[in-house]
Amino acid sequence: MSAQVKLSSAPDVLPLRERYREEMNCQIVHDSIHRRAGWTLTYLLEIGGVAVGFGSVAIAGPWKDKPTLFEFYVLPEHRARAFDLFEAFLANSRPGFMEIQSNDPLLAVMFHTYAHDIASEKIVFHDKLITTLPANGAKLRCVSSDEDTRMHIEQRQGGPEWRLELDGQVAGQGGILFHYNRPYGDIYMEVAEPFRRRGLGSWVVQELKRAAYELGAIPCARCSPTNIASRRTLQKAGFVPFAHMLTGVIDTGGNDRSATL
Repeated sequence: MSAQVKLSSAPDVLPLRERYREEMNCQIVHDSIHRRAGWTLTYLLEIGGVAVGFGSVAIAGPWKDKPTLFEFYVLPEHRARAFDLFEAFLANSRPGFMEIQSNDPLLAVMFHTYAHDIASEKIVFHDKLITTLPANGAKLRCVSSDEDTRMHIEQRQGGPEWRLELDGQVAGQGGILFHYNRPYGDIYMEVAEPFRRRGLGSWVVQELKRAAYELGAIPCARCSPTNIASRRTLQKAGFVPFAHMLTGVIDTGGNDRSATL
């Protein structure tokens, strides 16, 4: 039986996306795109009229005018047909680009088979180590109300903010963003130039990790592969790298990249 692909919607494929989330078992960086009206095109994958997976293409925001394939999932019992399904998906959706999370095993295979001009946009970190870095006189003060924080978590958008203070001065800021699949929260921070190179950044990350857990969230973080200072700051605070956000170009004009056996 041939693979079929038809335009669907994020709500219609939600049971399949829940299976995808369970298998990933981590922060899914682009999870929230599905909740933004007009940002995605979602396709249902079928074999013999039976739903076996889905695929999604981002078409708005940073992906406006550059349709980008960012999710592709097939139920485990149908993965022997993964290439057939993926090629049918490409033929119907015709994206020009791919953007994936490298720890997604199925999509990573498709990415390295069909994409070229590959680059890493971000390194994704998860929390693995408890740290006890000293404050050295610094204070971290939450400037968001409890009500606003609950709203951010419930709506999976935005997040609470904190202000870093040292010797009566504002030395930086940070926060936790909830634009991701539950229960993950993405930590960010910035230390003002006069206060850098004192270990304050790692201490802020450590304390924001603690705040995330108190809010019932699992902390995670990202940074540019070339930002060595940020990588060191996150690792010093107990974060460990586990994935790259990779981008690539897809040829959808009929190029055959398959090998001849």
